Amino acid sequence: MDSIPMTVAGAKALEVELLKLKDEDRPRIIEEIATARAHGDLKENAEYHAAKEEQGFIEGRIKEVESKLSRMQVIDVAKLAQNGRCVFGTTISLMNIEDDSEITYQIVGEDEADIDLNKISCHSPIAAALMGNEEGDEVTVKAPAGDIIYEILEVQYL
Repeated sequence: MDSIPMTVAGAKALEVELLKLKDEDRPRIIEEIATARAHGDLKENAEYHAAKEEQGFIEGRIKEVESKLSRMQVIDVAKLAQNGRCVFGTTISLMNIEDDSEITYQIVGEDEADIDLNKISCHSPIAAALMGNEEGDEVTVKAPAGDIIYEILEVQYL
């Protein structure tokens, strides 16, 4: 099995999710199933079937999170050589050469990616174009709407 790169924050978030699933969600759904079962005929008991379905989702997610935690490779970007190079975990400020607009992205693992928070997957086209480049370099990102050329303004190791 392949290891899963993850930031310290991403690993912590998965650990918190697993605790919630095991300590809160699992006991709650077991109680809901018992309550629904007490209502009688299970064939026509919608509450029971909904609770059993939710239990399946919870157990599946617990297995998925445990698997990811067992395979994760936590990368603490603050402990890396701070040489201005774009690597996993760095936060990168970019300027679009065409219109001078600026944007900042953090390169994270797939599970942590959230475009609304400007966290991009290390497997995304933007991250692929940035990786290994340094402050001051120009990179070309192959986007669906055409190539976008960015200048790397700053690389932060937060």
